[in-house]
Parts: sequence; C-alpha cells; structure tokens
Amino acid sequence: MLYCFFAPGFEEIEAVATVDTVRRGGLEVVTVGVGSRTVTGAHGIPVVTDMTDADLTDLSDMTGVILPGGMPGTLNLDKSECVERALRGAFDNGKLIAAICAAPSIPGKRGMLKGRAAVCYDGFEEQLLGALPCDRRAVTDGPFITARGAGVAIEFGCEIVAYFSGREKAASVARSMKCKE
Repeated sequence: MLYCFFAPGFEEIEAVATVDTVRRGGLEVVTVGVGSRTVTGAHGIPVVTDMTDADLTDLSDMTGVILPGGMPGTLNLDKSECVERALRGAFDNGKLIAAICAAPSIPGKRGMLKGRAAVCYDGFEEQLLGALPCDRRAVTDGPFITARGAGVAIEFGCEIVAYFSGREKAASVARSMKCKE
C-alpha cells in the first residue's frame, strides 16, 4: 500500500494529481490527513482524505510513502510523528520514498538521499544533504523518486507507476490522459 500524506498547507495539484495518476495506473494509494481527515491546502481547497494519521497504526502493508510539497504543508509533514515513522519504515526496509517540490527536503535533511540523484523546488537544494542534484523534472534513483513542483505532478505520478508497473504502463497512463510521453 502506498500512503500519501496531506498536511495543512499542502500543494493541492501535487497531492491530488499524483494520487489520481497513480490510481489510474492501478496502484493502491491511501490518502492520510495529518491532524484531520479534512485537510486544507495552500490555496484554500479542502480535501477529505481516506484516513487520519491517528488511524494509521499498522504500516506492515506499506510499499511506499508519497510526500506532496507546498508551504506550509512541507513544514507540517516534517513535524509529523506519523510521517517520520512511515518515512523511517520505508527507508529502513527499502520501500519507495516519493517526494515533490519542497518535500524532498524531508528525506534530504535526514541524509536519506545521500549519493542519489534528486531534484526539488528551487531554493531547497541545500537541504538535500549528500544528494546529487540533477537537471530533470522528475527523477528515479533506486527507491527514491523526486520531482520539481506542481507543473510536473502527473510526470511524478507516472514515475511512481513506472517504478511498480514498468515504463509501458506509465506511458499508457500518460497517453490516456493526453500527456506528453
């Protein structure tokens, strides 16, 4: 199971477009509200999540963690004990950690991206401790997927689909949504 965390102030496009794309790819994603089941994004759009962080007690079925960015959403994710537990569990067990925009700073500050190609929103590069910044819109390196921001949310979602189901499946999802391949 993939868990996508929505914290107050999350970037709506990054969260919703990613979840939508990944679900179109046939993957199971549960949305988790940090602090509440209804979470309001950075642009004032409330979203009802599948569960709250208080409900997420068993991570034994976790295949990965998805962290949308936005401000102050990224800061709120970074402070969450539940997100920390999920992130640590994913890292320790070689599960996927996918983060977009400012959110790559969360695993980045913890040294999890050390030696990995990674991207983030402009200005957060210094928080990707030991990472190898590259000039791509979205990049996969081992069990890590990072992306630049809202404008690449569908590509980010397709990278997640490709990680689990292959490039052809991701290309099929992109074609069905009339995206560039």
